[in-house]
Amino acid sequence: MKIQRISLILLLIFVLSGVVYYFKSCQKPAQMPTEEISLIPSPDFKADSAFAYVKAQVDFGPRVPNTKAHRECGDYLISKLKQFGCEVISQDFVATKYDGTKMNARNIIGSINPKAEKRILLTAHWDSRSIADKDSVDKKSPIDGANDGGSGVGVLLEIARSIQQAKQKPNVGVDIIFFDVEDHGEPEDYEGNHKVESWGLGSQYWAAHKHKENYTAYYGILLDMVGGKGAIFPHEGESMRYAPMIVRNVWDIASRLGYSTVFVDAEGGGLTDDHTAVNDVAKIQMIDIVELHPNSPKFFWQYHHTHGDNITNIDKNTLKAVGQTVLSVLYQE
Repeated sequence: MKIQRISLILLLIFVLSGVVYYFKSCQKPAQMPTEEISLIPSPDFKADSAFAYVKAQVDFGPRVPNTKAHRECGDYLISKLKQFGCEVISQDFVATKYDGTKMNARNIIGSINPKAEKRILLTAHWDSRSIADKDSVDKKSPIDGANDGGSGVGVLLEIARSIQQAKQKPNVGVDIIFFDVEDHGEPEDYEGNHKVESWGLGSQYWAAHKHKENYTAYYGILLDMVGGKGAIFPHEGESMRYAPMIVRNVWDIASRLGYSTVFVDAEGGGLTDDHTAVNDVAKIQMIDIVELHPNSPKFFWQYHHTHGDNITNIDKNTLKAVGQTVLSVLYQE
């Protein structure tokens, strides 16, 4: 009797074991946490150097077309790009301002690794506005444009210098374009027929007359007002419409570098900027890294188109966040 009972118990244990094994085998194996792929190291972006390039532009005086300051600063930018090993093209043209004024202008293009087939396009505008139409005191005088124009140019010059000095180069070609006459559109109180096309004249010209026949790029990044104190960069609306995957990739890299409080994961509203013509006419996907405050009445940077847009309101920490992010983006390609 004891033997039968023991046999029965063993049989039950065997059956129960089989049942447990069956149900376990039907379950999906536990997913091991996937390890995030590390970013390919990029050179250290020097914010002090970028700041010096911003100041050098401001020191020429307002970079308004048809002025000595504009000509001399353009020559300076060409010399710096050549110094950093770029193949440089100066694209001269005459632009017509909203009021009919003819402006002698030039887009400045510097190419790194010009023979590479895969290319990334980095741009900023280098001119400064001829009036301070949002200033509370002096609306008629030109502005320094330290942030609105100068900051993006300063960041791109430092990126060019960093790549030249680096032992390890990115695996892509890089084209840097300093667009001219971006910032001479109609003021808000203009009494004529408002035309959005009065802005971004340099990028419009380049998009229709590329510096090289059949030029194209894998994608582009525009920098505009990227040096202000306490700046934030939400997702610019037109960038999300044209190239949402590129936006998310850039913002993800910024977050992994520790800049998520600067490159914020939020929608910022759309605007017409130099990336508009590049997307619509040149047919190159380009995003815009630009300071926006969609919940503020001012929308743009607080000193936008005022005399507060000067070197004292440029922050090296902001330059660092933007420059290191864009430099890292290049090295991930």
